[in-house]
Amino acid sequence: MFNFNAGPATLPAEVKERARQKGFDPSLSVMEMSHRSPEYEAIHFGTKDKIRQVLNLPEDFDILFLQGGASLQFAMLPMNFLTPGKRAGYVITGSWSEKAYEEASRIGDTYIYASGASEQYRTIPRIHSWEPEENTAYLHITSNNTIYGTQWYTLPESCHKVPVCADMSSDLFSRPVDWSKIDIAYAGAQKNAGPAGVTIVIIKKDWLEDAEQDIPKILSYQTHQKKDSLYNTPPTFSIYMTGLMMDWIQAQGGVDQLYKQNAEKASRIYSLMDHSQHFYQPHADKLSRSMMNVTFRLPSVELENLFLKHAAEEEMIGLKGHRSIGGCRVSLYNAVPPKAVDHLQDFMLRFMKKHSC
Repeated sequence: MFNFNAGPATLPAEVKERARQKGFDPSLSVMEMSHRSPEYEAIHFGTKDKIRQVLNLPEDFDILFLQGGASLQFAMLPMNFLTPGKRAGYVITGSWSEKAYEEASRIGDTYIYASGASEQYRTIPRIHSWEPEENTAYLHITSNNTIYGTQWYTLPESCHKVPVCADMSSDLFSRPVDWSKIDIAYAGAQKNAGPAGVTIVIIKKDWLEDAEQDIPKILSYQTHQKKDSLYNTPPTFSIYMTGLMMDWIQAQGGVDQLYKQNAEKASRIYSLMDHSQHFYQPHADKLSRSMMNVTFRLPSVELENLFLKHAAEEEMIGLKGHRSIGGCRVSLYNAVPPKAVDHLQDFMLRFMKKHSC
């Protein structure tokens, strides 16, 4: 079966097999280890080291393992850095950035720096550099938008030393990152880094020193940094699986090689749609199309339902678009193999030939 789910997403067969062999030891599985034991600590800190290597992460960044997904970060970020007298700017490019903005607005003073809402989130706002308003604590973007299928190709240049925050839940580990343009990145693991359960937060150490202290300890970045993400019981098995995913990424040639493969996978689907005489209609404008999530419509809802039905019969799952916009969606995360794209491409051509006017 070929899995195109948007998340939780497909995992490599090699990773699942290794987890089956090593992670479920009948005498003591990873899920049963004390998070204070040397056996688990080797997994914990080893996974951090692997993430640093895979992402080519500079030493002035720290890696935290948290829980609650990106949704918790929507609140945790402003609780730590949106202090009285400061404002936070948000670039709104889809549903998840809307949610991030709404949550921050409950905590402090916010403003919308730019938005693609008027264009139905078909495009990323044309921002080459930040010009933030006075007293801006940080600027927030969502690097890839799973629902609408848009993506920032390059991050804007940071100006005036205002920190830049990025929700990278759906494209971290899928392409190289210019860390000189980011002060904090966060991502739920369930797209490109492992199963659901662990949230990876990558934060600049010197900015972390400015974090608010008068908040609940469990919601303080400094708490988790000082305790090496062991302040409370971490999601041990998810962290173990993330370590296996980092091994797999390295075995594929690293992020650079996966980026080339991801671009090729997406290009094949977009090219097919662009030559379909509008039978397949991409939602995103060409200059904003996501490599991770290809969103599109067919000429009618009836055809879309038939497309999804026949795809399932040919062992392809996860192609239904998000309930908020409908249509279809192909998620092409790291672990989706090229042969899955071969199968989908062949099906799409046959379906179009049979049902186009």
